Amino acid sequence: MLKPLTSLLAALPLCAAAQQLKPNIIVLVADDLGYGDLSCYGATRVSTPTVDSLAANGVRMTNMHACASTSTPSRYALLTGEYPFRRTGTDVAAGNAGMIIKPDQTTVADLMHRAGYATAAIGKWHLGLGSRTAAQDWNGTIDLTPRDLGFDYHYIMAATADRVPCVYIENGRVANYDASAPISVSYQYNFEGEPTGRNNPELLTKLRPSHGHDMSIVNGISRIGYMKGGGRALWRDESIADSIVSHAIGFIDSHRATPFFMYLCTNDVHVPRMPHERFRGKSVMGLRGEAIMQFDWTVRQITDALRQRGIDRNTLIIITSDNGPVLDDGYQDRAIELCGTHKPSGPYRSGKYSAYEGGSAVPFIVYWPEGAAQGMTSDALGSLIDMPASLASLSDVALQPAEAHDSQNHISTWLGRDTRQRDYAISMASNRSLTLRTQHYKYISPSDGGPMITWGPKIETGYRPTPQLYDLSKSAYEQTDIAKERPKLLQRLQRLLGEVRGGK
Repeated sequence: MLKPLTSLLAALPLCAAAQQLKPNIIVLVADDLGYGDLSCYGATRVSTPTVDSLAANGVRMTNMHACASTSTPSRYALLTGEYPFRRTGTDVAAGNAGMIIKPDQTTVADLMHRAGYATAAIGKWHLGLGSRTAAQDWNGTIDLTPRDLGFDYHYIMAATADRVPCVYIENGRVANYDASAPISVSYQYNFEGEPTGRNNPELLTKLRPSHGHDMSIVNGISRIGYMKGGGRALWRDESIADSIVSHAIGFIDSHRATPFFMYLCTNDVHVPRMPHERFRGKSVMGLRGEAIMQFDWTVRQITDALRQRGIDRNTLIIITSDNGPVLDDGYQDRAIELCGTHKPSGPYRSGKYSAYEGGSAVPFIVYWPEGAAQGMTSDALGSLIDMPASLASLSDVALQPAEAHDSQNHISTWLGRDTRQRDYAISMASNRSLTLRTQHYKYISPSDGGPMITWGPKIETGYRPTPQLYDLSKSAYEQTDIAKERPKLLQRLQRLLGEVRGGK
């Protein structure tokens, strides 16, 4: 078991312990970054030296799972400690969706706040804003924001880069608001006179859609949804990473003398992939490879900032992704053509959206010079659902029975202090079907739907009308279904999933 934080710090030099007892915590979540997209997880056609260095000097977990194979439900689970299948409306959110997490729910930010931390959410959000869908005041103050969920400060993208509105929200208001260009947003209809990627392809100067993504045009790229206005507040895709980094460092500077918790979410490697010009032409995998390089650059900027301010040794950094990878997710960026021998999902089958392992298996690196093991690889089964309970334990915060009720405390495993693992990890596919993973076996519940995504991405769904069972100790790639050969094991896993689904 993990020793109490005070006991751990008692072994530190007096000056370090006196400076700050509690570690700063940064949870750095990539977007659509696959298990195999980092060189420390086997990638050879792209290099991620900064992330590799943290893994080499920290704990690299090889059996961690997101709670969903798409963004919104995965992030919902990470922040609340509640499985997304327990609540309706946790599917991929539109850019004008109302707040999905309710203010009366306890989040990991609430728990950190209770422990005396300053808290921030920076970067991608994609969990809705405002009390009602399609009723946000983009030209004034939004009435429900991350501040209502325990975050003292936020600088966020309302949804994703491929969805309008294409502006940042800072503490409830559009950052850099341009009064001469008031903002209107709709996911039902276009605004009179506004061009779209579908009708005005000549205006698509940077990327063209491969499927969908052909509505309002911002920065020479068409998006999902319709938007009018924005003016100087509109983002430039090439500068998204720089903007996220600068605001993250600004928050660090404002709270360097006190413990802080930062939920830091990059846009990379989500579409539209349009990294900064400094990365252009630097990867044989084109824009997607450059976006992976840019993610590594983001990590470098944060770690450099911590070191320059003398707070790096007592800062816990967790690096992970919200779900598995996808190549063609709506834009003609040649991701499939240039992928070559690269395997974004590593040894696993399929990727984002899918019920197969490639949809939920994610990288997970824990780095904390003063508190985590160094150079350790762990194959302990884990789940991102455990973020609230684990960080609460680290911070000596007691969870109430109704708080983060699906979350378990595995901080000692994450820090490399023992090998205790989860009995199971549950994930939700794009069609809301559920999978249950144990250390050696994977059960996929029956569901409707064909074998391939039909609306664009070339992704195997893993959907079948009959239950599936795979022995992952023999092959990580879910090829041989043993459901008929192991009926008792199948029934046991079905029963376990049913008990979890019925519980609260």
